[in-house]
Amino acid sequence: MSGEDQHRGLRGRLSGFFSTPPSQNHRSSEQVAKLMEELERQRDLKETYKARLESTQEYLRFCLEVAQEHGFLHLISDGAPQQLPHGDAEAEPATNVDTDDADEDYPAEAPPCDDPYLAATRDLAVQHGWSVAPDEIELHEVIGRGTTADIHRATWRGLDVAVKWLRPEFFRSNPSGEAFFAQEADVLSRQRHPHMLRLLGACLRPPDSCFLVTELLSGATLGEWLHGGRERRPRASSSPPPPPLVDRVSRALEIALAMWHLHEQTPRVVHRDLKPSNVLLDADLRARVTDFGHARYLPDGKEALTGETGTYVYMAPEVIRCEPYTEKCDVYSFGIMLNELITAEHPYIETSYGPSKIALNVANGTLRPKLPERDACPTGLTDLICRTWDAEPSNRPSFATISLALREIKQQIVQQREYNQHSNYA
Repeated sequence: MSGEDQHRGLRGRLSGFFSTPPSQNHRSSEQVAKLMEELERQRDLKETYKARLESTQEYLRFCLEVAQEHGFLHLISDGAPQQLPHGDAEAEPATNVDTDDADEDYPAEAPPCDDPYLAATRDLAVQHGWSVAPDEIELHEVIGRGTTADIHRATWRGLDVAVKWLRPEFFRSNPSGEAFFAQEADVLSRQRHPHMLRLLGACLRPPDSCFLVTELLSGATLGEWLHGGRERRPRASSSPPPPPLVDRVSRALEIALAMWHLHEQTPRVVHRDLKPSNVLLDADLRARVTDFGHARYLPDGKEALTGETGTYVYMAPEVIRCEPYTEKCDVYSFGIMLNELITAEHPYIETSYGPSKIALNVANGTLRPKLPERDACPTGLTDLICRTWDAEPSNRPSFATISLALREIKQQIVQQREYNQHSNYA
């Protein structure tokens, strides 16, 4: 091929490149943008995992020092297997139950329980009349899906109910799955409060028939009610207005009352995954705290739990750092929710951070959501929000204190509204 032919061929390729249709160039730009976003996300993850690893190493070093100081380091290092209860260490101690006796109360086809906590909970359900057989349930459409379960509208004994049915593969792939499910059923069965989801019954026959039967609510979550199904993006001027401020404060008060009830129990119950999607609204738009899958008991005399759990955006810094924590981690999560309710904006929407980078900055104490304008909310509300998400857990108020403060703030709003209405008529 001559030099002229090569030159002509190159000109042709360049011409073809620059004459690429705009639609293809646009798609290429979108692909590049997505790749850049993924690259940034991977960098955030790397930083987060590195920080978590360093935090875990520090905590393990502390545990080994304590073991050495108290003379039981050899029990950890000699390789002898230790007999530990099923489930998380912070869970309520399981009662040893003869599974043969427990199975006598069930039809012969009920499978035996490998986990003693599940066996004890199943026995409790039989004794107290909230045990449900699979053939009693008529499943209808799926109304929700989670990582481990499907939520169905269903009929049970003539009632419209909701059924949370755990998928069989959850138990097959998770050695502690039985204890996890038993914990949720046990905690929920003990709750009697107008602002908590009410358990009607349960079936505890893993792996194929493990489900909770609860009252059927409207199906709307707190987040859907607040944001109107809007995707995670800033509220535009053309967006529908949020619910009235007095209603938003009312929902916050109802959640605080439910959490007050949880934390005052003996033993205390720590929810550990408080967020808008875990709060449902009933037909009267009253809040109900739900999803106790991550809840744990905190017995008297035990000062802290361990283990990272929850959702990064609402997770307390001490939990992100894998440090010991108390029920005050729920107060932090509530503070993020309270600010979300007042601003009617998703947390951290003013940043471009993903969940991992948010967690890293929260753990470092350098990030909290943008507060509402002080002149746009009642006296004391901004200060209350800041106290709930204080970096030091002991400085965070109890839910009793929060509930009393929110009652006063709600009353301020009602009085101001009545004053404004009276002024307009005058």
